[in-house]
This record gives sequence, C-alpha cells and structure tokens, in this order.
Amino acid sequence: MSGGPLEGLTVVDFSELLPGPFLTQNLADLGARVVKVERPGGDGARTLSPGLFAAVNRGKEQVSADLKDPADLRRVRGLVAGADAVVEGFRPGVMARLGLGPAETVAAHPRLVYVSISGFGQTGPLAGEPGHDVTYAAHAGVAALAGTPDGPPSWGPGVPVADLCAAMYAMSALLAALRERDRTGRGRHLDVSIRDCLAHWLNPRLGPFHLDGATAVPDQRAMALRRPAYGTFTCADGRAVAVAAIEDHFFARLVRTLGLDRWDGPRWSAYRARQEAAEEINASIAAALAAREARAVLAELSAAGVPAAPVLSPAEAVAASARSVADPVAGRLLPFPVAMP
Repeated sequence: MSGGPLEGLTVVDFSELLPGPFLTQNLADLGARVVKVERPGGDGARTLSPGLFAAVNRGKEQVSADLKDPADLRRVRGLVAGADAVVEGFRPGVMARLGLGPAETVAAHPRLVYVSISGFGQTGPLAGEPGHDVTYAAHAGVAALAGTPDGPPSWGPGVPVADLCAAMYAMSALLAALRERDRTGRGRHLDVSIRDCLAHWLNPRLGPFHLDGATAVPDQRAMALRRPAYGTFTCADGRAVAVAAIEDHFFARLVRTLGLDRWDGPRWSAYRARQEAAEEINASIAAALAAREARAVLAELSAAGVPAAPVLSPAEAVAASARSVADPVAGRLLPFPVAMP
C-alpha cells in the first residue's frame, strides 16, 4: 500500500518554531520523508512550547548538527544532495553565512526546490526585521480590519493565522515548483514572506472596498465586520451558537423559525438594507436565542435549513473528528484534513 501521494519525496527541514515545521508536517502527513536538522541547542520550540514542537514535528527524522563545524556541514550537505526540497525559516542571509544559502545550494543541485520562509521576504526595507503573528497582521493591513465594528483594531483569533497562512502558501508553491521541476528538470528558490501571504488574503475584501468606494478604514471595518444575522449568540443554557444567515433565503428562513416578525417582509429581503440595520437585527436574534436551549435552537435551525452550529471547544472539535490521532506528548491531534480514499 502506498505511504501517501508524496511517498518518495525527501525534504530537509532547517526551520524552527511554527511556519516551516507546520509546512513540513503536512508534507510528512502526505507521505514525504522529512529530515529535520536542528542546531545543538535544538529548535527553540522544544523549550518555548514542547507541546507545539510535538504537534508539528511528528514522524520526522531528527538530526543534530552544528553547521559551523566543517564535519557536520559536510554531513548535512550530503543530506541536501539527496533531497528534493529544502525548507528554512531564518532571517535573510543566515543560511548563506552558514554555507547553505539558496543561490549556491540550488546552483550545486539544479533539481532542488529551496524554500525560504521569513517575515518580510529576502529583500526590501523590512527584510531584516523580527516579527510575530500580530506584527505581520499589522503590516499586512489585516489587523486594521479585526475586532468589533466600532472598536479599536485588535488581534486575537486564537490561532497564529499569519504563520499558518504562510505555511500553506509555501506548501502550494513548493508542490507547484516540484511539478515544474518534474517537467523541466530544474528546481528554484521560493521566497515566502509571511506578511505578503497574509496580505494576499485581503483580496476578497479589497474588491468590495473598491466597488463601494470605501477608502476610509472605519468604512472598511463596517463593511467587513457589520454583518446581519451572522455571528455567535449565547443561549439560555450558556452554550454559544454560531449563525450565518447571510443570503436572502437563509435570512427569510431564520426569521420564520425564530418568529422575528419585525424583520419579515419585502423591505428586508435585500442584504444592503439588512446590513444597515445589522446591529438591531443581531440584537433581535440574541434576544430570541437567549430564551432557548442551544440543543433546541440547533435542531430548529437545522430543520429549517439555516446555517448554524454549536461553538465547540478545541477538545470537542477534536473529539468530533473521526480521524484524530493520538500523540503521547501533544495529546489528540488532527491529521492532514483532506481525505484521499
């Protein structure tokens, strides 16, 4: 039986913490052989967050090497020589100073795909700047749209969105480059900027902003965040329920199901009208759900064909997955989410 669609692919991973290791963990989940090269002190995540380290480094071969030591450098270069791809996540110039920079490595191994993940890319005025999720989101223009419609910008989605976004862009670019390599016989260097990856997610917002002439940030925040019949609401038993009745037909069903007579009728059949009254509509939904038990609400809305869901805790969400896996250190984890029967 095949070990996965990437069986036979070898990746040498020099990255630490989250973006690079999450990328290579997904590659390993899909059957690639991943060799993780760690400096003598180890990946910083080992001490900063051992559970994080365990979650994104499962099933990888681990090698300790001091790249400033000539013998260790020769050993690692031997690993690179037999690899299809290299992944690194240091600041620009670090790998070159260690003798494994992208230009010289790809020149020595023309079929190699070399992936560099950094906060702001390999060149430009911010290339050498340090960063983390919130600073990338701030630079990307995404934090400005986060929070509540009338509140200040805030950043707290609960998962490191910028890091994970960049990891998945790096994965798709790597697989595309490998496809190109199979066709042309030549690899390439991929320069992945975490900031740029997250900024690319602005496109679905930039289009409506342009068409509506929304150039001021408060107007853009209102467009992005003030959504009628969309959000989380607390029920009588204290459980939270998510409702997403954006489309006209979903809203009409929601109104009928919850008995919100005030919002029935042709005036509210257009989304634009509902958006202008979003706060009042959501207050009506909140009041209706506050008088009902979550289980009953979800049953009613499901029967009516209205998008709604219980707000599960992380543990509940993992338990609800039939494909979760157990790790002795990190606990229950979720594998690559795309089923390939």
